[in-house]
Amino acid sequence: MRAKESGPATAKVTKSSSATSEPAPKAKPVDTAAQRRDIKLGYLIHDVSRMRRTVFDQLMKPLGITRAQWWVLAHLSRHDGMAQTQLASMLDVGKASLGSLLDRLEATGFIERRPDATDRRMKRVFLSRSSMQLLEKLVKTESDFNEQILASLSDNDRNELIRMLSSIKDSLLGLGSTESSDIDAE
Repeated sequence: MRAKESGPATAKVTKSSSATSEPAPKAKPVDTAAQRRDIKLGYLIHDVSRMRRTVFDQLMKPLGITRAQWWVLAHLSRHDGMAQTQLASMLDVGKASLGSLLDRLEATGFIERRPDATDRRMKRVFLSRSSMQLLEKLVKTESDFNEQILASLSDNDRNELIRMLSSIKDSLLGLGSTESSDIDAE
């Protein structure tokens, strides 16, 4: 082998120096059954989430509201009067997308946007009286829906599932996901 030619501080690489180095550690054997299981689990989590959203959308349709609108109303029910920019951040949506969604909710009379008392450039979002009645129906519908889809799980199973999914969520947050939810605060 030839010596590297980048300067006096660089050590020469020779056959003899490579012969005395320790062998590289052997790679850990791959457990293909565990890999297949974990891939199946990832698909299952995705499928359950997608199917739940699809069925939930069908349940909301007769009430005249979309899942996205329900999500906004649900957040406002816990944080009524929050700034529109804060709501966009909390829901992890763009300001323009949220603005369009709020326009539709305002047109149906479910929310009101008012200027902030100290900063006229800022808009605060409030639930209307009619949205309070709708929220009662939505909460009842979602509660019945959850009972149907979770009927085969005991209370202990449900608590354990929450613990496990929360652990996965924490791992995703640790990997840099910017999405967060205040579900733990409920």
